[in-house]
This record gives sequence, C-alpha cells and structure tokens, in this order.
Amino acid sequence: MIQKFETYITPFDDDRTVHLYLPDNYNDSDERYPVIYMYDGHNLFLDEDATYGKSWGFNDFFKTYDKSFIMVGIECNHEGNERLNEYCPYVCHSSYLGDLDGRGDVFMQWVVDELKPYIDAHYRTYASRECTMIGGSSMGGLMAFYTVIKHNDVFSKAACLSSSIGLCMDELKDEIAKANINSDTRIYMDWGSEEARNKTGLAYSTDNNLSLSHLVNLKGGLTYPHIVIHGQHCEASWEKQIPIFMDYLWK
Repeated sequence: MIQKFETYITPFDDDRTVHLYLPDNYNDSDERYPVIYMYDGHNLFLDEDATYGKSWGFNDFFKTYDKSFIMVGIECNHEGNERLNEYCPYVCHSSYLGDLDGRGDVFMQWVVDELKPYIDAHYRTYASRECTMIGGSSMGGLMAFYTVIKHNDVFSKAACLSSSIGLCMDELKDEIAKANINSDTRIYMDWGSEEARNKTGLAYSTDNNLSLSHLVNLKGGLTYPHIVIHGQHCEASWEKQIPIFMDYLWK
C-alpha cells in the first residue's frame, strides 16, 4: 500500500512530500522490514504522480517479489532548477545544466539525521546499515552514489541508474579515496547505450562508470557495472532493471 505525507526539510525551510510504500500485510503482522530510500520518490509507484506520466512500477513489482520492503520515496523540488541544485553534492558548472550550487550534501545529511530516524521511529524497520539501501536515477543516481560512499556507515547498498556522475568525476574520486567502505557494500551502476548522443558520449559514460567502479573495488566494496543495451534515460527503461539490481543488492 502507498501512503503520502508531508515532511519538513529543516536546512531548506521547505515542505516536501514523501511517497511511502508499505507491504500489503503491514497492518496484519508484527514483522519488521528492510528499508529502501529513493530520490525522486514521486516517480516510483503511480503513473499519475510521475513527472512524465510513467512511473518505475515498483508498486506492481513488489506484489510479485519474494522479499518484502518498506520504500521511502523523497519527492524532489520541482521549482526551477532546484532539483538540480539539491541533487548535486558539489558546486560545479555544466555546459548543459549551467551553474549548480551544490546543496546535495546538505540534503543527504537531512535524510540521514532527520528522515531516517523518523521512519525508524514510526514504522517497523530493520534500522541497521545492512538492511538499508539508497537509490536513484540521473541526478538522483549521482546522489545515491555519493550517499553510499559518504555515509557507508548508514547505507550498505545503492542502486545508481543513469547517474549524472560526469558532472563531478574528480570530486567523486577524491570522495572514494577518503571513504571507509565496508566489504559488504554493494553498488549497482548502469548506463544506457541509447542515452549518449554518439559513440564518443557512450565511451565517456562507460569510462566514468567503470573508473568509479574500479576505485570502489579497490577500497573493498562490490559493484555491478551494467551497460544496458538499448537503454534510454527514462522511467520505462529503468523499470526493466529493477529485478536485476534488486536481486544483486538483496540476494
């Protein structure tokens, strides 16, 4: 079942909607559940909530999957370029996106310091890092990668789909070098062959993902780099990868 509630993002002085998935039998048992946190939470469950009219379809996926979870989808800021600013952990400039003021670190810290404790206090969760995952796509994928590296003490798993890592490769490499990455860390990283404008762009995306994957491996973490043949930059494409990354991260 899907619930929605408003939450307050203290550092931004802003209200935001949380899209919460609970197993259908949640109210009929005392069972506890692992938790998946996702950026761009409005795109996860229902087509009518999704930005472009197509969701990931997690609601249907969970009905047939053989493990049960609580999923916490955090809606993005839809005003102007605020999503880009909140989902980039560094101040940077992009010829395509323009200047980004890098509030992603502050946003991530709110998830860790305020949202997760609230969820653990109000729902029957397994709160340990071993039972906690972060995920996202595009800028949300960048944030998911940054989060699992920066707060590996809180998150042991990450799904990073079509991640916008090219914005800040040097910074991410430095972040990995400084990080303490637990050996049970698993990170799924994918990029679609149809996302790039040409072969050069595809080679660039491939090199970026494999470079970060290699650095995580050297630090002791596990990764699943995956080029999605005919993969596109959209929810319909990301939906097809759900069984792949869920099995890798949780089985």
